[in-house]
Amino acid sequence: MYNAKSLDCDIILRWSKLLDYDLFRIYTQHLILFSPQKKRNIVESNQPLKSTLPQFKKNIYTVEIIDFIMERLANGEKTKAQLIEEYNIPKTTLHRWVVKYQKPETELIK
Repeated sequence: MYNAKSLDCDIILRWSKLLDYDLFRIYTQHLILFSPQKKRNIVESNQPLKSTLPQFKKNIYTVEIIDFIMERLANGEKTKAQLIEEYNIPKTTLHRWVVKYQKPETELIK
């Protein structure tokens, strides 16, 4: 399985249950972080376009993603502007994370 190019979802689900860890979360976090920015089409009609596809909210960030972003910012690996650009995080969301999750300087030195 380790050397296989792909695995069926059924096998991944079984491993997730066996390990008591959500292996699908890794994939969904990757989709959230690296999905291309959606281009907005300007439609002149008053009717919104309806899609049969499910729409996922992109603003649902897990604790792991927030920790990952805040760690990059705290270590000086990325600036706020780079994080906003690279991961398509709204400026206000990143600012709220900095206020809420920024560790005191004493913890950063350890």
